[in-house]
Amino acid sequence: MVNGKRKTANIDQILMLSSLEAAPLLLGWVLCRRLPQGIIKVKIVETEAYHQEDPASHSFRGLTQRTWPMFEAGGRLYIYFTYGMHYCLNIVVGKKGVGEGVLVRAAEPLQGLDIMRKNRQVADADNLSNGPGKLAQALGISDTGLSGEILNKSSILLEPPADPLKPSDIIAAPRVGIKHAVELPWRFYIKDNRFVSRK
Repeated sequence: MVNGKRKTANIDQILMLSSLEAAPLLLGWVLCRRLPQGIIKVKIVETEAYHQEDPASHSFRGLTQRTWPMFEAGGRLYIYFTYGMHYCLNIVVGKKGVGEGVLVRAAEPLQGLDIMRKNRQVADADNLSNGPGKLAQALGISDTGLSGEILNKSSILLEPPADPLKPSDIIAAPRVGIKHAVELPWRFYIKDNRFVSRK
């Protein structure tokens, strides 16, 4: 802790933690996407933790053709299609053989807003990436092709936060849009950030 703020952990260390430990630590990190049109940068403001012992997790039923990235060592991407219309971006964390990941649920646009507006067909910056499906669309993710790719070695990478958060800046709350284990406070978001999907 420095001047009341936590010291930013090394990303390789964060990625080897459990999903419940990593999810709040990923808040404030900058997610970057390299596209032919340019670079998009967004600050992660909301995350959710998922683990193989959690009935709400895709890894709960074990290793499948879709969920195999979740069982790799932390540092890969896991992208899935849901509700017949949305893609969602997850960061795999933890040890190899343990299926867990962190859903990036919402982010604050920093760079490449024109690209995101075109991807989303939305002009309002506040509505570009304030939900998991919106975020994936804003980043130009339109299929699961990046699922299993290594973070920082693909077109998606993470940069450390310019201003580390204080523990008091982080709110823990129940997860959203699931049917199982809804009471668990495994959703984390930055207090008072207007880009959070749900307060």
